[in-house]
Amino acid sequence: MLQKMIKPMSFFLVFTFLLLDFSVHTAQARMIDTSNVLTAQQTAANRERVSTFLGRDDVQKVMEQHGVDAAEAQKRVASLSDAELAKISQSMEQLPAGGDAIGAIVGAAVFIFVVLLITDLLGLTNVFSFVNPVR
Repeated sequence: MLQKMIKPMSFFLVFTFLLLDFSVHTAQARMIDTSNVLTAQQTAANRERVSTFLGRDDVQKVMEQHGVDAAEAQKRVASLSDAELAKISQSMEQLPAGGDAIGAIVGAAVFIFVVLLITDLLGLTNVFSFVNPVR
């Protein structure tokens, strides 16, 4: 009886070992480029910076005033591409920290004053009485 089972059992074992051999995947090891690592770290830092900004209480209050759901905003930040995150993060770094745009208003007023002063000096306008035009 054992003689009858040896042949089918051997075919089964050979077939099983062949299947196991085909299922082995090879591991590929390569050098990682430094720029790839830095890009991944920068992307993670940008995503964290934007998420932290959106998590602040004052920002969430403003979002609620404008009808934006904070959870939906966080989901959209998670779906942003690397380039979009970099652009947003860079613009966040360049924005002034508070001040309610008083600096921009003062800058615009100074710019308008200088333009009017130059046009008065050239004799094109007569806005300021203390300016003696060239003509």
